[in-house]
Amino acid sequence: MTRHALVGHFGPSDQYDPPVEDGVAHARLDLVNGNRQLQHSIGQALDDLRELRVRPTEVGVDLMVVAVLVHALDTRVSRAANAQDAWTRELRLEVPVSDPARWQAAAPVLEGMLRFLTGDHWEARFRPRPQAFASVSPAALPNVDAPDFDGVSLYSGGLDSLIGALDTLAGHAHPLFVSHRGDGAVSGPQGALFQAMVDAVAGARPTNRKGPLTGLRYSLAFKRGLIAGSEDSTRGRSFLFLALGAFAGSGLTGPFDIRIPENGLIALNVPLDPTRIGSNSTRTTHPYYLRRWNDLLRAVGIPGTVTNPYWDCTKGEMVAGCAMLGILRDLIPLSVSCAHPSVKRFNRDGKNHCGTCVPCIIRRAAIEAALGTGNDPTGYRCEDLTAQPLSAKKKDGKQIRGYQYALDRLSRDPGLSRILVHKPGPLREDVANLDGLIGVYERGMREVGRLLQGVTTS
Repeated sequence: MTRHALVGHFGPSDQYDPPVEDGVAHARLDLVNGNRQLQHSIGQALDDLRELRVRPTEVGVDLMVVAVLVHALDTRVSRAANAQDAWTRELRLEVPVSDPARWQAAAPVLEGMLRFLTGDHWEARFRPRPQAFASVSPAALPNVDAPDFDGVSLYSGGLDSLIGALDTLAGHAHPLFVSHRGDGAVSGPQGALFQAMVDAVAGARPTNRKGPLTGLRYSLAFKRGLIAGSEDSTRGRSFLFLALGAFAGSGLTGPFDIRIPENGLIALNVPLDPTRIGSNSTRTTHPYYLRRWNDLLRAVGIPGTVTNPYWDCTKGEMVAGCAMLGILRDLIPLSVSCAHPSVKRFNRDGKNHCGTCVPCIIRRAAIEAALGTGNDPTGYRCEDLTAQPLSAKKKDGKQIRGYQYALDRLSRDPGLSRILVHKPGPLREDVANLDGLIGVYERGMREVGRLLQGVTTS
């Protein structure tokens, strides 16, 4: 098995040449273009934030450089071709940063959290940036007011992030919204939903605003073949998303929160059956992972705190408890939760939701639980789950069959939930919250169980 190392370079003046090692394939990623501007949308993000009077710190820029290299390795090193077990890869980052000693001290936290998130073995090495790039973030201009944002809210365009945004705005907060534009099938609806939300909130509550609702939209993609093939599992995608929030937040005045709204059932993401610990069990907002983020931010000196305000709420409870429920009802059709939204390109039906993947099942169950049967305005490709038996050998029935299996196990042994919540990751630091985590798992599964009554799989 080949180990892959990605070496970041800051322009022609960066003469670093990694030593040759047996079994290690080095690839180079240029971080600066011919005009001495940061590439991979980092420079553009700095410009966009400067327009908002937000100037990230040098350590904040370092974090974005780290995130770019992580994203490149995660999405451009094929698991099938570069892992002995077709899953676990050996990956190394070699990153030029503003403060190598600080970052190297934080490396164990970074490596551990990436290992937990992606299932791979990670190593991180740090070195100084070339002197010409010792400072890359724009300096604050004299006589320009500091930004008045009171925190960062991550916004994906999904239903949970929409609820999180509406609840935040209902409290008259003024967050800096941060989003990552990924697949084109998500990017367009994401922007349309944000603008619709801005217009709706402005019409409902035009006063007591510190300023216009705005944010940073960041885009990053790498060409196929950049390193060693391509990889579609993208379990590491949330690292880029959270890094983007911390990068932007580092330019705010004083400590700040990074809110990542996610219902507790998905945050725990308990495997539906014993075979799903690997690729089918993502850990994007697992409590253990978010705690490691806060460890990393403390270690590198970014005064941000990652929080999930909905860790103990089911998705249905989030919908029902939304502080702007009227606006939410109108905007639900514009939000995108599906795991495979790009499929609409081939179906040409304009529907963003398949209706049978895990996120779609939880979405359907939540809206039905909160708003009642028949009141879900979302268009699903599989509109009626009871119309005919669904084959567990095909996409339409695979995840539903998995939920039926899990629900059957829980019905036969209700106490099993106290064991299952520990399967996705450690909860040693969440002992005080353990009953809440067990409760949200049980209530979330009951929501799904009500949705699947009368649904048959074969």
